[in-house]
Amino acid sequence: MCGGVRFQVSGAPLLTMACHCTGCQKLTASAYSLSIAVPSAGFAITRGEPVIGGMHGAHRQYYCAHCKNWMFTHPHGMDFFVNVRATMLDRHDWFVPYVEVNTSERLPWATTPAKYSFSTQPDLKGYEPLVEAFAREGARPA
Repeated sequence: MCGGVRFQVSGAPLLTMACHCTGCQKLTASAYSLSIAVPSAGFAITRGEPVIGGMHGAHRQYYCAHCKNWMFTHPHGMDFFVNVRATMLDRHDWFVPYVEVNTSERLPWATTPAKYSFSTQPDLKGYEPLVEAFAREGARPA
């Protein structure tokens, strides 16, 4: 929000997602979080130094030290991608969640246009066909 930390995404998105878990609800002060999985090799901090915040668990949520905005997450044990908060991109008007997860924790009125919906989090193998399908038919920046 403040520009103290900037990053660049140069890799094509692997997947777009909405997460309905209560942790994301609390972290975003909203019904769900929106993220874009991007290859780690296509993600770089270009200004500032993000700090770890949020739930301080195995998954590391990174924030701007000044404005405290949640910018991205490095999921534990999955170093090959970064989950970027979709609205942190300068242009995010193209974003549509392709997958929604943790719908068992969804607020009753919270809906998304996601094509695939899961009551919990699929295991890593479960994401492979979703990434392949997204590569064929998912939303892309114009």
